[in-house]
Amino acid sequence: MGNQRGLGLHLNFVCAFLFAGATYTPCLGDQNTSVTVCSEQERLALLKFKNSVEDGSGMLSSWVGNDCFLWEGIHCNGVTGKVESLHLRGDFDVWRQGYKYLVGNEMKSSLAELWNLKHLDLSGNYFQGSQILKFIGSLKQLAYLNLSHAYFEGIIPPHIGNLSDLKVLDLSSNGGLKVDDMAWTSGLLSLEHLDLSEVDLGGARNRDMVFYMIPSLRKLSLWRCGLSNADFGPFLNSSRILPNIKHLDLVGNSFQGPLPSILQNMSSSLTFLDLSGFNLSLAWNFANLLSMIPSLAELHLSACGLHKTHLSSPRHNFSTLSNIQYLDLSGNLIHGTFPSVFTNMSSLRALDLSGNQLTGRIPTFLGNLSKLDLSGNQLNGSIPESVGNLAGLTYLDLSSNQLKGPIPASLGRLISLQSVSLGSNFLNDTIPVSIRLLSKLQHLDISNNSLEGVVFEAHFANLSMLKHLYASLNTKLTFNVSSDWIPPFQWENFQLHSCNITNGFPQWLRNQRKLWMLVLSNARMSGPLPGWLRKMPIIPHLDLSHNQLSGPLKNLPNVATYGRYRFGPSLFLENNFFSESIPSSLCRRRDLVYLDLSKNRLTGKIPTCFVDLQQLYTLILSSNWLSGVVPSSVALNSLHQLKLNDNNFVGELPRELANLLYLSILDLGDNRLSGNIPEWVAENLANLVVLRLHKNNFTGRIPQSLRKASHLRILDVADNNLKGTIPPCLGELDAMGNDHDYGYFPGSFLDDDENVEQVMKGVSLEYTTTWDLVYNMDLSSNKTALIKLVGLNLSNNHLSRYIPDSIGNMTELESLDLSGNELNGMIPPSMANLTFLSRLKLSHNNLYGRIPTGRQLQTLTDPSIYEGNKDLCGPPLPNNCSKPGEVPTRSKKKQGASDEKTEVWLFYVDIICGFATGFWGVIGLLLFKKQWRWIPFMFAEETMDKIYVAIVVRVNKITRGREAVQVLWNQS
Repeated sequence: MGNQRGLGLHLNFVCAFLFAGATYTPCLGDQNTSVTVCSEQERLALLKFKNSVEDGSGMLSSWVGNDCFLWEGIHCNGVTGKVESLHLRGDFDVWRQGYKYLVGNEMKSSLAELWNLKHLDLSGNYFQGSQILKFIGSLKQLAYLNLSHAYFEGIIPPHIGNLSDLKVLDLSSNGGLKVDDMAWTSGLLSLEHLDLSEVDLGGARNRDMVFYMIPSLRKLSLWRCGLSNADFGPFLNSSRILPNIKHLDLVGNSFQGPLPSILQNMSSSLTFLDLSGFNLSLAWNFANLLSMIPSLAELHLSACGLHKTHLSSPRHNFSTLSNIQYLDLSGNLIHGTFPSVFTNMSSLRALDLSGNQLTGRIPTFLGNLSKLDLSGNQLNGSIPESVGNLAGLTYLDLSSNQLKGPIPASLGRLISLQSVSLGSNFLNDTIPVSIRLLSKLQHLDISNNSLEGVVFEAHFANLSMLKHLYASLNTKLTFNVSSDWIPPFQWENFQLHSCNITNGFPQWLRNQRKLWMLVLSNARMSGPLPGWLRKMPIIPHLDLSHNQLSGPLKNLPNVATYGRYRFGPSLFLENNFFSESIPSSLCRRRDLVYLDLSKNRLTGKIPTCFVDLQQLYTLILSSNWLSGVVPSSVALNSLHQLKLNDNNFVGELPRELANLLYLSILDLGDNRLSGNIPEWVAENLANLVVLRLHKNNFTGRIPQSLRKASHLRILDVADNNLKGTIPPCLGELDAMGNDHDYGYFPGSFLDDDENVEQVMKGVSLEYTTTWDLVYNMDLSSNKTALIKLVGLNLSNNHLSRYIPDSIGNMTELESLDLSGNELNGMIPPSMANLTFLSRLKLSHNNLYGRIPTGRQLQTLTDPSIYEGNKDLCGPPLPNNCSKPGEVPTRSKKKQGASDEKTEVWLFYVDIICGFATGFWGVIGLLLFKKQWRWIPFMFAEETMDKIYVAIVVRVNKITRGREAVQVLWNQS
């Protein structure tokens, strides 16, 4: 927040204080000097730095040869040829994929040999939590030091205080930096810009010195530094405090109660103030804030609890701020109609009231605004035609309200407009042709409305600067543009989801060279992909899903990382009519992160070259006609989601899938897979949230290792050939049975638009954006502790034994299907406790006895629930339990215990009978038949005699043979 605003001021510091009076050129030396090459010492120092970092993006690719004067990022003094500037700013972000950054374990001290360095910028790189080294304090000529967003950690070395010539110091947004003593700031005598945002100052000694020991300071950013009111104590009332400060950012600190009196000492100089996150509802002197700083030009009070403050109160006279130009009151939940006080502020140029609860209509008079943001409110009515009177308006955001009616034609008079956002309203009628007059327009969002009519080339005739068009979710809007039209602009982001495109695939896209996001899903396009599409430049995000596109999967453009698109390259082609096999050329898109080819007519096997897609995060090939075995090539270590369901795959699961340690969704349902469910499914795949093996040919038992799947939310193994009892360990599945808070997990592994299909209440349900609330399992447990389970489907297996009485503890159950098994015993009376149960199916088992009644079971009157159980009786079946010979109702628990005792007793009877037959059947005969007792001994004696004779004869033969050989040898 504080790092982005005031950018112009930041740039002014850089230009005014770093380059004034000096000529910075590439290190070519001066024509009037003999300097033609850089010093060997500096060249070697730079090479040591290069060798200490990883440069996958080629930032330092020009650092070759002996002439370091020509190396990128290095600037030298035009006279001496000495290196004075090292500018290696990257764009790394741990949450997004940057495309230009360095990776290092530490900032090498070899840079200390660049004695003349005045400008050092290593921001936006990734130094992996290493510390800022002390040598930085030896670069005495530094005037500019920027190590922000570089992921440094640890204590900031106080040696930085030696840099007395430093004018700009930016250590912000590293995430792990802290200060133990702020006394070093007293040595920064020339400092004018200090940014310590997200540096932990909470435990630092002398932290007050930053407010009065740097008299030259102009800009101070202390965003989220752990400061509190205690840091602005009485000792800060001195008139020495920051007399020249112009920019003060205190966002996100722990301020409560009265406003700090420090602000009174800045009343003559302060032009920028950001107190966002300060609970101003508790500030007794908030009314004075607006009048005690007359010099203020930009004020940010986002999320300050102003919903408890009446903005029209005479105590809060915003109009007294005669110099205020930018006012941000977003995220305060301010309710009521648009405050009229803002229309009287003649100096106001930018007003941000987004994220509040304003109602009513937009006022007809809005002053002389150049920026207006009213998004995320509850404004209604139509957009007034008077909006066309804001001649200087460059930014307009009215999205996410309840506005109705047409887009006013007067919008075309705002020739300075660069960005217009009208999305997520109820606007209707056609798009006015006057929009073509907005020659400076770069961003247009009209998505998620009820716009209709036809869009022609005329609407875009003069929009030569348009880069971003969002028109999705206008189902009655049709783009009827001729195939030979050449747009006068180069789109970067073009989204027409759920609109209508005539004339097939839009030919007018063929000349676009800067697209990084193209979304034409559900646009009623048909036919094959045009040949020119594969010749287009890189498109990082391509979505052609939910159309009627057909033919083979060829002519695809290169989907890869490119330029400003910092998310993973994605390809969405689901819900079309693509046919034939998956082409191996798809594997050349090695940067792919998301690939969805589901719900097409693809045939053949998955190409083995998929092993090259090592960046793939999500792979969805479900609902095709793919065949063969599941290949090991899909066992990509990067995978988090793998969906191959509803195909014709056969064979066993490949052992390589056990290596997918990050996998959260595994869906192989509705295939013809066979064999046992391997133990490694749960032992290795510890992050599984969804495991779906529904409707295959798996045999054997449910693996006991499932107890280790602690994050499992959905488990479906219905319609297989599983046998045996339900393993008690399933009652230990914490994610289903308990209300634990897993923080970011498992939701962070699941996209909001990810769908999971599950059969429940006899209907195939598809959970989309609300699926995170589902606790569903197609299994059960003898220890049924799954108290949050709402659906249980065990149908069509070979499960035996009885239904556990503890099933009555699953009080959230809405659907229970145990049909088509071999269950026996009686239906437990505890099932009457399932008060939410609306669908029950126990048919085709071996159940017997009286059907329980009471509570919810009385509402389930369909006899088909219990059909196929010939020994069941009682309503709703016609069998009357009062007939002679009926099995009496008895306690299920006693019945289960009796069954178990019977089985144990029979087991011991079998052992005794076997022992009696085997032991006494032989020993008994020998005991009573004396002659039979001699027979074994006689047999043994005769056998030993025969063996003895055979051995003696054999030995004699060998002896005689040797003697004969010896005689012949002697004769010869």
